[in-house]
Amino acid sequence: MLQKFLNHINTNFSFLKDKKLLIAISGGVDSVVLTHLLSALNFNISLAHCNFNLRGKESDLDEVFVIKLGKELKVPVFTKQFNTTQFSKENNQSTQIAARELRYSWFQKLAEQHSFDNILTAHHADDHIETFLINLTRGTGLEGLTGIPEINGNIVRPLLKFSRNDIFTFVKENHIDWREDKSNASTKYIRNKIRHQVLPILKEINPSLLETFAKTTAHLKESQQIIEDRIEKVTPEILIIEEKVLKICIEKIAAFSNPKAYLYQFLKRYNFTEWNDVYNLLSAQSGKQVFSKTHVLLKDRTFLLLFKKEPSPVFENVFFIDKNQTEITKPIQLQFEDIKEKSTENKQTIYIDKQLLIFPLKLRKWENGDFFYPTGMKGKKKVSKYFKDEKFSLLEKQNTWILCNNNNHVLWIVGHRQDNRFKITKQTSTTFKISLLG
Repeated sequence: MLQKFLNHINTNFSFLKDKKLLIAISGGVDSVVLTHLLSALNFNISLAHCNFNLRGKESDLDEVFVIKLGKELKVPVFTKQFNTTQFSKENNQSTQIAARELRYSWFQKLAEQHSFDNILTAHHADDHIETFLINLTRGTGLEGLTGIPEINGNIVRPLLKFSRNDIFTFVKENHIDWREDKSNASTKYIRNKIRHQVLPILKEINPSLLETFAKTTAHLKESQQIIEDRIEKVTPEILIIEEKVLKICIEKIAAFSNPKAYLYQFLKRYNFTEWNDVYNLLSAQSGKQVFSKTHVLLKDRTFLLLFKKEPSPVFENVFFIDKNQTEITKPIQLQFEDIKEKSTENKQTIYIDKQLLIFPLKLRKWENGDFFYPTGMKGKKKVSKYFKDEKFSLLEKQNTWILCNNNNHVLWIVGHRQDNRFKITKQTSTTFKISLLG
């Protein structure tokens, strides 16, 4: 069995030979086997162990075991303790999901800090099929049915072809010590229920279940590749990226035979879960929005607009500008200066009679009831009507700033139109230049 494992790694993972590797090790049988194999092959490895403090003294003994193993094999060991229970409560997550998030976040930080090329985990064939069945019971797309990828970014899983039985045979033949997590025997968690109650029946029905499953996932991955090729081909026709906004052309995506499937492929990385709501945006009124944990999808006439959520929306704030300030950099960059002679006006620069200003000026988002006297036009106009006439999208309205006197009279729709009441005249004694930079 040793030679079988060594041949597999030498043949399929030779690209790791000259890399700096970090092995995620729990102390369990699979990660210990991976550590011994790569040590025997003289790979450049270090170990990373998470103590989640979920099993009292047993968790601490796992950590002690890993540190001892690192000394025996003469490889560096990194350990970190987590208050997993508190983290799961604060983030409203299950303990298992919280532990996974903590684990991978820390591994990636270690990789960045210590220049590890790859992070290695010891997932095996039984883990693979368990993940498939978990995803199947919860409902998933094709990606969820392809199971655990052997290589995913900088994460590599060299043991994915081997079964749990192969691993136990290996440790018995080579008299290798490892730590048993007693919680693995409990059926409290869905993975353990599948492991102890579902898989034994499936293997009884089909003793070659793991081999059959490997063929099935290979076929599913081939089908997934066809989808990815198709999406890559049509993306330039459907998507437009403008600054930090992704625009999806509604007319073009609606012409496909299954728009919902295409929307899923375009948006799956942005953490949306309510796909019926996403699909219904195609026929919704402008202004309708769907939210994920990280992004907003907004219907705006002929496009769906995707953009990141603001952690604390800046449009709720008012920024004040004192009389002696010459520049601000947040939320936008404006420059202020007293000048003697006016030069050419443009959308980025306005000239104002300073005697008409009431400081501190206010920089804010537009509000219902705002009006101004646009330059080049007669009379006053509501800012909302100006937006409509100029065909502002909903996102453009949200992102546009209004510069006001302290009494809230509009001076400038920044970057667009000045208020005529404050323009310089022949009687102006002090001209105030305001410029939008960047």
